[in-house]
Amino acid sequence: MSTLPACPKCQSAYTYEDGSQLICPECGNEWSAQESESAAGDEVRVIKDAVGNVLQDGDTVTVVKDLKIKGSSLVVKVGTKVKNIRLTDGDHDIDCKIDGIGAMGLKSEFVKKV
Repeated sequence: MSTLPACPKCQSAYTYEDGSQLICPECGNEWSAQESESAAGDEVRVIKDAVGNVLQDGDTVTVVKDLKIKGSSLVVKVGTKVKNIRLTDGDHDIDCKIDGIGAMGLKSEFVKKV
């Protein structure tokens, strides 16, 4: 029995074949088996800020929108500078420490590279 690749969109392991197409029952994504074989291992994730600049580990960014912190009355204000960011996989692209607030995760769409 051959093993099918995980869905490239949602990483679901429950993909199935339908002719020459592979289908994900969880998100409905369809792609060809040839795409899957050629793209395996070639995928490099590029994370960009709010204006399209490519971000890297160690960059300094500023916040472009007031961000309320869940479960707290604290707010990260526009223009707050965040130094030495770390890029991660997942919902929040950036791990960082903000002075006066502490460690937190940010989405790259709310920051701008300095």
